[in-house]
Amino acid sequence: MTHPEFGVRALDDAQIAHFVERGFVRLAHAFPAELAEKARAILWRDLGCDPDDPASWSKPVIRLGMYTDAPFVAAANTPRLHSAFDQLVGAGRWLPCGAMGTFPVRFPSPDDPGDTGWHVDVSFGFDDPDFMNWRVNLASKGRALLMLFLFSDIGGDDAPTRIRAGSHRDIARQLAPAGEAGLSLRELAADGFAGSAGRDEVLATGQAGTVYLCHPFLVHSAQPHRGTMPRFLAQPPLLPREPLSLDREGGLYSPVEAAILRAL
Repeated sequence: MTHPEFGVRALDDAQIAHFVERGFVRLAHAFPAELAEKARAILWRDLGCDPDDPASWSKPVIRLGMYTDAPFVAAANTPRLHSAFDQLVGAGRWLPCGAMGTFPVRFPSPDDPGDTGWHVDVSFGFDDPDFMNWRVNLASKGRALLMLFLFSDIGGDDAPTRIRAGSHRDIARQLAPAGEAGLSLRELAADGFAGSAGRDEVLATGQAGTVYLCHPFLVHSAQPHRGTMPRFLAQPPLLPREPLSLDREGGLYSPVEAAILRAL
């Protein structure tokens, strides 16, 4: 698949500085809208409801499993995204995405979806059956980036993910004393993520094909859908090929690592 941005740096210096300071960068046209349309057709097939009949949208959220179909893999591996991964994580330090991850498809509904709490995405310790015991550490073991892939147009009323800008720094400072063992989601959530409560709140809105590339420590949350059309968004991790390093020879740190060091 050709792409007009091939061979061009996906992010300029201002965008990289924004990532380090605010914890995320918004990449418009990260993948073609045509791929989003093909992916939605597959998702509708599996939802068990009619895209043309809102009466069949009986739940506020339906979670669909891991997708490895061609449109999803292609969307995650455009040259524009690969360039951005190199810039934020470091060339050769990440693994190409082989799946898109879980889809929480959100529908317009007055009902509470029951999953709108603030959190960070934990990245190891998955052998424990209690997800609240899953963990994250200062080296972000098991995750190089948090990513938000918009597979439908998402406006302010369409349940956009809420982001606490700059909250990755609060989490880095919280994780620092815990060492390699890190902290569980239960431990991190014990105070309701009060440490980042004063941060600016940003909504992850945009057209289908937009991707938000986020620091793995960024605090975020879902919210109820108050719009008119279902929202299709995936939240896969970018997996690391090698661990992050906060003691890199020569000081050639990636923006992900630099953000942690600056927070400390």
